Amino acid sequence: MSVWLFETARLGARPPTADDLAAMVAVYGDAEAMRYVGDGEALTAERCQEWLAVIEQRYALKGYGMAALCRRSDEVVLGFCGVVHPELRPLGEIKYALAREHWGQGYATEAVRGMLEYIAKNFSPTQIAATVNPAHLRSQQVLSKAGMLKGGLRANADGSFTQLFWWREPTEADLQSV
Repeated sequence: MSVWLFETARLGARPPTADDLAAMVAVYGDAEAMRYVGDGEALTAERCQEWLAVIEQRYALKGYGMAALCRRSDEVVLGFCGVVHPELRPLGEIKYALAREHWGQGYATEAVRGMLEYIAKNFSPTQIAATVNPAHLRSQQVLSKAGMLKGGLRANADGSFTQLFWWREPTEADLQSV
């Protein structure tokens, strides 16, 4: 039985291990699932192996990072979610990806909410961003449902744009108005 970083109604999240390589390749090696992620290219098993090593380093450095998202009922890995610091930038970004057979079931929204609550409770960030391809409307819906606020478009060096979303820890005034 796993020790969870956080649990939701249906999911548990834990740091990934080398045993999660096949699940990672199933998610990040799927060209259709990756068409809106990064450069739009699927990752090879070798790149996923390298990424697992980076995730381990980030946990050692920050205490958090990407997590394996498991269905609590059977601990099958459905995907990955976490707050990362690309290129070790100070502002954390929430990232998530699920295997396609698990799309459309509310897992992504549940995972993003759970991860944001976990990070807020344990690491006290003042703000977390999300970056989304403007054409990826489903991902934008997930972030909105999870409580993130849609921001502006960021121009990229290659002439493309990235849609920004923001989350911040609520202030006392925010909590009083709920």
